[in-house]
Amino acid sequence: MVGTMVLVLMGCGTAVSLNCGSDVASVVGTAMAFGLAVVSMAYTIGGISGCHINPAITLGCLLSGRINAKDAGMYMIFQTIGAFIGSAILFLLVQQVGAEGTTTGANACANGPIAALICEIVLTFVFVLVVLGTTDEKKGAGNLAGLAIGLSLILVHFVGIHYTGTSVNPARSIAPAIFEGGEALAQLWAFIVGPFIGAAAAAGVWKVIGSSEAE
Repeated sequence: MVGTMVLVLMGCGTAVSLNCGSDVASVVGTAMAFGLAVVSMAYTIGGISGCHINPAITLGCLLSGRINAKDAGMYMIFQTIGAFIGSAILFLLVQQVGAEGTTTGANACANGPIAALICEIVLTFVFVLVVLGTTDEKKGAGNLAGLAIGLSLILVHFVGIHYTGTSVNPARSIAPAIFEGGEALAQLWAFIVGPFIGAAAAAGVWKVIGSSEAE
């Protein structure tokens, strides 16, 4: 819960502060903010919870046999609660300063919901595959896993911001969309379905390429 709160507050907060759009500076700044939030939380709470802070990652771990269904369900519930806390804090901050534009960094389907769905599937697949690979007990990156995961999140944001604003995280999309309302809420389904499909695909691929038979 705490980790997802930090991710949403810092990542979406940066997007709002920079009025993230098509200019290079705001895109780079927003991408860096999300990646750095993951890195900082990975080394803060990774030893406590694994620092999923993303229902898509939790689904990938569930399908990979790294977490049971009961724990996965609890993770997803509290990830979403954390996202609401982060969004509420950001909403209050924005209201106080009277910032223009989106109030919570909600995602937007700039090229239509189907294009957004495909983009979220592909980018989440890449992100979750990195998570599963770098955190593997035998083949992973050990203490460097958190850094690799954060850098990969920066990478997918570089690609996806222009098309969807980049989510690859249902909790990160649900809470801001509810605070934002309107079009963001109408498009929310693509930012829930897409990441879950991408995560399931990543789990399947990792079972093949990360298995002992693949060595």
